[in-house]
Amino acid sequence: MPLPKLNPAQIQRVIQRVADYIERQRQTYRPSAVALEPNKLAAMRPFFPASTLETARLAVLGGNRVANPPFDGELVRMGFEAGSLPNFALMAAITFVDTVVSYEPFTDSVLFHELVHVVQYQKLGLEEFATKYVRGFLGGGSYEAIPLEMNAYELEARFAAEPPKPFSAADDVQAWIDAGRF
Repeated sequence: MPLPKLNPAQIQRVIQRVADYIERQRQTYRPSAVALEPNKLAAMRPFFPASTLETARLAVLGGNRVANPPFDGELVRMGFEAGSLPNFALMAAITFVDTVVSYEPFTDSVLFHELVHVVQYQKLGLEEFATKYVRGFLGGGSYEAIPLEMNAYELEARFAAEPPKPFSAADDVQAWIDAGRF
């Protein structure tokens, strides 16, 4: 089923709600999050700027789950199907600016993917990230079609290639920004 067409005011409201949610979640999980362990730092160093690795924090929730945004009900009333909205309980990890929340210990692949999002936030800022995420979802019709996610999955696949060759994830994110791919 196609997504509902929202007017500009509705889109802006959704963007602001998403940005506020991201910041609230960051504030919730940041105090208990920890810096990358030395082995994770070593694995990620060839791909990310030191500033990204120094500011990123990780929180492993174990059996707990991040709640879906409280405004999901509002989106359903606007015409979205509940099943079309991202479901945080099904995601391996979620990045809130510079704080990455996971349900189980981080694999290098999941960590890499989430650190790409940290770089995206660093380059775009929270408001622009939220704008591009919402517009990407509305334009693509699914989580998988969001350009920010496509970029992270593409770079994650490149990282996972055997043998992984060092490259700058930040440069690749910037190339997507410069090309207007988000």
